[in-house]
Amino acid sequence: MNRDLWLVTGGAGFIGCTFVRRRVLEQRQPVVTLDKLTYAGNLDSLEEALDHPRHRFVQGDIADRDLVRRLLAEQRPSAIVNFAAESHVDRSIDGPRAFVETNVLGTVELLQSTLEYWRGLSQEDQRDFRFLHVSTDEVYGSLGPTGAFTETTPYAPNSPYSASKAASDHFVRAFHHTYGLPVLTTNCSNNYGPRQFPEKLIPLMILNAVRGKPLPIYGDGLNVRDWLYVEDHCRAIETVLQRGRVGEVYNIGGNCERTNRSIVEAICQIVDELSPQLPHRPCRSLVRFVPDRPGHDRRYAIDCTKIRNELGWTPSVNFEEGLRRTIEWYLSKTDWVERVTSGSYRGERLGLSVNHSAP
Repeated sequence: MNRDLWLVTGGAGFIGCTFVRRRVLEQRQPVVTLDKLTYAGNLDSLEEALDHPRHRFVQGDIADRDLVRRLLAEQRPSAIVNFAAESHVDRSIDGPRAFVETNVLGTVELLQSTLEYWRGLSQEDQRDFRFLHVSTDEVYGSLGPTGAFTETTPYAPNSPYSASKAASDHFVRAFHHTYGLPVLTTNCSNNYGPRQFPEKLIPLMILNAVRGKPLPIYGDGLNVRDWLYVEDHCRAIETVLQRGRVGEVYNIGGNCERTNRSIVEAICQIVDELSPQLPHRPCRSLVRFVPDRPGHDRRYAIDCTKIRNELGWTPSVNFEEGLRRTIEWYLSKTDWVERVTSGSYRGERLGLSVNHSAP
């Protein structure tokens, strides 16, 4: 087993590419990235890490057991970090089947391939190997005006997306308790930051504000989410992977509850400041309230006590700083934005819609 090498699935997506870039470029460690390159997988997001000597990219599906078996046998990683998932709530409402295929069946196939690989390792390597499954706070359902999700909160998913992630979480747990596979699960709050696919709330609102397009907000705009800067999330995953207790779940949040309306207002204020030449300023004039999404959860909040007390992790980037960094990135990376919004990075044009929820 190569003790320095990690296999990262879904590594061309938003959170995955940030994780891979940190591992390869900052920590100077080897990574193999496996990604199917669906619409949200973007090789541009891996940038200088893509062709780095410490990085190998493989296009493929986690459900392709023959491919995963060969990859594991050839590379012999000491850890697998599973980011691969369909994550857009609106898309799950329109077409749940794809979410079952990737998030449930794909995870089960990946677990089965991993189990076979793990059983073939020496006893020492078996003890040191880890499978970390990245999940979401949406599996817990919706909160009232008070309280926060803990690792023991009962699952109550309310969308096809969150139901598919809940099912995958249960399979990860089952493979540990049934077969002894050394797994870890993290449930995170809403992520934001550079390189996020612009169907999600923050990048969509940034780009629409710059272009003078409507800023659609579901319902009354008072749905609350806990926001986590993507670099902080990746740092938490690294911490759990290296020091977390096998079989345990760790909630990861930003300690930053905001309403969707306040998020959009903050974006408008910063865009107005950074782009004073825009003819449609103030950008708040672009806000439009639209009919609410079916089954729209009212509030999420994460209790991070466990990961803080056991592993010493806390978020380091406050929301105001992280949001400004994010907006500055999108305003400066016009080539990346154009390739993503035009669909030219994969040879098609994309129709983007708002999503206020999934990380």
